[in-house]
Amino acid sequence: MSDQPRIFLSSPHMSGREQKYINDAFETNWIAPLGPNVDGFEKELASYVGVKDAAAVSSGTAAIHLALRLLDVQAGDRVFCSSLTFVATANPILYQGAEPVFIDSEPETWNMSPDALEGAFVDSEQEGRLPKAVIVVNLYGQSAKMDELMAICDRYGVPVIEDAAESLGAEYKGKKSGTFGKFGVYSFNGNKIITTSGGGMLVSNEETALRKARFLATQARDPAPHYQHSEEGYNYRMSNILAGVGRAQLEVLDERVAARRAIFDRYVEALGGIEGLEFMPELEGTLHNRWLTTLTIDQGKLGLSPMDLIDALEEENIEARPVWKPLHLQPLFEGVKYYPHDTDRSVSDELFENGICLPSGSNMTAEQQERVIAKIINVVNSKAGIR
Repeated sequence: MSDQPRIFLSSPHMSGREQKYINDAFETNWIAPLGPNVDGFEKELASYVGVKDAAAVSSGTAAIHLALRLLDVQAGDRVFCSSLTFVATANPILYQGAEPVFIDSEPETWNMSPDALEGAFVDSEQEGRLPKAVIVVNLYGQSAKMDELMAICDRYGVPVIEDAAESLGAEYKGKKSGTFGKFGVYSFNGNKIITTSGGGMLVSNEETALRKARFLATQARDPAPHYQHSEEGYNYRMSNILAGVGRAQLEVLDERVAARRAIFDRYVEALGGIEGLEFMPELEGTLHNRWLTTLTIDQGKLGLSPMDLIDALEEENIEARPVWKPLHLQPLFEGVKYYPHDTDRSVSDELFENGICLPSGSNMTAEQQERVIAKIINVVNSKAGIR
């Protein structure tokens, strides 16, 4: 193991302005959950993405769970969900006792395949069991093909939850990612493009629904002088202190997107000429936030697997990771129905087998990135020499 300082995949990047909002919370004694920072963060984020309302919660997972509750997803209901994603996207389906059905990706965005989604809808309609909701994920900061996906869901009258946990700041045809479905979800986990340490946001143009979300997220306490509860609720609200961190982070979001895109461009400039390496595409008419720089390795051409490269980078104290393992391959979801992009092609399987995520933090220096690039070139050349 190298004694060089560690380069992380995506570490928190503070703006220096967070302490002001935190100090305000302490000075006014708004330490308990909720308060002016929560209200301000909700309004400012809603304004940034262009929706009517936003509810700050404890995690992106909590936001998805609340969206499913608001859509009355119950035990025995069916929910279509992207397969190539983190398990947090689908766990709330299980919380509700519902049945997930996983949909493959397509190669132009790595996100939900309209062809696979159409096939799932055709089968479900024939069975007389249309889904209660469709969860579309915007992977690694790239928007899915929302026009095509929304058209299919609208035709069947099924609402969309847009999991934009990784795509805050990205755009699709001039509109912010996370604002196309009935509900949108963002995450502020420590490794995201902006962070509140831990937290999430549920957004929508349906203000009545978000008032209900806030009610459910604060233990569903009825308006009474005593503690009275008529339905199941959750402890899902964001704290006023963490919301203060989020307000400062939101102020520099566009700078963070620009920094990550610049990091991606430097990787492409240095590595794009290597035959057998292919970077995640940016769909025409979209703005990819490049939360993580991701690429695929042609193992036949390079004689190199993603894990070979990940292990070699780790020897230099550099963190890299495989692409998400698709949910239809997870032991937790064994036997769950899955619709591939084509009858003889599962794109998410290909991406998992051949994909790698490189260090992409907006606070990574040019010198640190050069360390990563130099190691990758060294490994590729070594393998080429062996062959």
